Amino acid sequence: MAVATTSRRDLLFGRGASRPERICPPGVTPESLAACTGCGRCVDACPTHIISLAGNRPSLDFSIGECTFCGECRRACPEPVFQLAEVTRFAHVAAIADPCLAKNNVACQSCRDSCPKQAIRFQPRIGGPFLPVVDEDACSGCGACVSICPVGAVHVSARHQEGANA
Repeated sequence: MAVATTSRRDLLFGRGASRPERICPPGVTPESLAACTGCGRCVDACPTHIISLAGNRPSLDFSIGECTFCGECRRACPEPVFQLAEVTRFAHVAAIADPCLAKNNVACQSCRDSCPKQAIRFQPRIGGPFLPVVDEDACSGCGACVSICPVGAVHVSARHQEGANA
């Protein structure tokens, strides 16, 4: 049996974690994903180039950039894959892990500065830089904060409330 090893450097920079589950473009539901033919038109249409095909199905990669909810992927798709028309938030939110520079006494607020919804705030703490706090109600899950993090400490995770697929 093969055992995956993670270097200390990869662990420090947040690269030791397993890949998260597929994040679909806005408006795609797990049920509608079955209608996807893998044509790639959504990939070509995405202005931020975050859509790729994984197993002939669209998947978002926020390490490249953010989703602007422009709807170009939906308009380019010839199949009934995009079930929800005007989506303005994902079923996930930003989450900030321990490698975060601010959590390690280094002044950094890149995630806050990149957030178009101003959903990341920094709270003061005694004896160190401010700590990041994600407002789940304000966060659209667009991923703008993911690619900008210098240590890869920001990722997206499921919302903690019901009705998050709005």
